[in-house]
Amino acid sequence: QVQLVESGGGLVQAGGSLRLSCAASGRTFGSYRMGWFRQAPGKEREFVVGISRSGILTDYADSVKGRFSISRDNAKNTVYLQMNSLKPEDTAVYYCAAKIGVYGTSRSPTEYDYWGQGTQVTVSS
Repeated sequence: QVQLVESGGGLVQAGGSLRLSCAASGRTFGSYRMGWFRQAPGKEREFVVGISRSGILTDYADSVKGRFSISRDNAKNTVYLQMNSLKPEDTAVYYCAAKIGVYGTSRSPTEYDYWGQGTQVTVSS
């Protein structure tokens, strides 16, 4: 069983920045594919960015490309999401997700087995 705990959400003005963190349990974090998803009120959960177990491969949704950056520190069992130039439409609950023992990245929520509880990001205009 893997536990994921997100932190770093909050209220920020448009154009501002936030850094989300996702701390994972387990001794084999280096074998976890990781991803960030978000869900706005009344909308379906959508893919934001994914990162491979080594961190070499990343995949960004077009809506965040050039503004968001994902990274991971396998020694600290943590994945980060740096969000810059935030827009009101980025407002959502952000979730990190993990799948153990697979290579590459994935945009599909069904390709992840473990989810955090989410952290709220609110961008005011």
